[in-house]
Amino acid sequence: MGDLPPDLVRTIQPFAGVGTDFAGPFFVKSSNLRNARSHKAYLCVFVCLSTKAVHLELVSALSTEAFLAKLGRFVSRRGLPDLIGSDCGTNYKGTDKYLKEVVEFLSSNRTYLGNAMSKKGIQWKFDPPACPHWGGIFEAVVKVAKTHLRRVIGETILTFEELATVFCKIEAVLNSLPLCPLSSDPNDFEVLTPGHFLIGQPLNALPEYPFRETNSSRLSRFDLLQQMTHSFWHRWSLEYLHLLQQRIKWSDKTDPPRVGDLVLVKEPNALPLYWRRGRIVKLSYGSDGVPRVTEVLVGDSVFQRAVATLSRLPIYSRTYFLMPGAGVCLGKILTI
Repeated sequence: MGDLPPDLVRTIQPFAGVGTDFAGPFFVKSSNLRNARSHKAYLCVFVCLSTKAVHLELVSALSTEAFLAKLGRFVSRRGLPDLIGSDCGTNYKGTDKYLKEVVEFLSSNRTYLGNAMSKKGIQWKFDPPACPHWGGIFEAVVKVAKTHLRRVIGETILTFEELATVFCKIEAVLNSLPLCPLSSDPNDFEVLTPGHFLIGQPLNALPEYPFRETNSSRLSRFDLLQQMTHSFWHRWSLEYLHLLQQRIKWSDKTDPPRVGDLVLVKEPNALPLYWRRGRIVKLSYGSDGVPRVTEVLVGDSVFQRAVATLSRLPIYSRTYFLMPGAGVCLGKILTI
């Protein structure tokens, strides 16, 4: 396997280099009336190549004009990127062509505004045709969002506003992903997340009633959206924890946990965007010399937990860079 591309390890501000892709279609309706007509809509994904922060937005079509409008909204909220990576879709090709024509027009204008604006061009990198693995960092987000959304939403048809609300909440869930510890202090349980690069602190959710186990036919439309968000969080958080704790039996040995490791404690009923964290303070070994049980410091309490119920954060083989105005930037990107 080759090294990571340079675009993934640059010390730049969030969303200065992005990868983008579409997922869908999702059916939406114009109103909550019983016989309201439904039509297709799509999920547009932007992923920061350096911090893995995610930006999700609902788009009404796959046309060049629709993506240009979406790109304008993205730039207004996240800033102008200098690099965009995507596949060879006709909407991306059309947008690239349009932006080059605008830059060429401004370059031919000798006014100060024209000279200044012509320097703000966007470099567009297209993946080869039929090679989705080239865009692995944003294809992984598309897979996660699309797979769990299909399971959570099912056959329910939401309005455009309702589906846009669900996407925004899912964006916050994906941006709460724990990447690594913030420090090596054994009393520090904070972790670095993509939310730190966006707002300078972890993302939090509004308090909501636990509707995940409630029959959806008994819920109002507003409560139904909360249930969908809770279900997405439950599925995705458990999947992420399992990936951190993968073991290959009988063939390869895995690195055993150590005292002082920062771990995520598996809790199936955890609140959205809440990851319970702890430090291993003691290990108990089995007859084979492998650690089986641990004592974990969580807050001010010490709990005894099996090793299989803990997921260590990937803290080894990582490089950190100081980036002015944005704190710490990961030198290596965690893949989902």
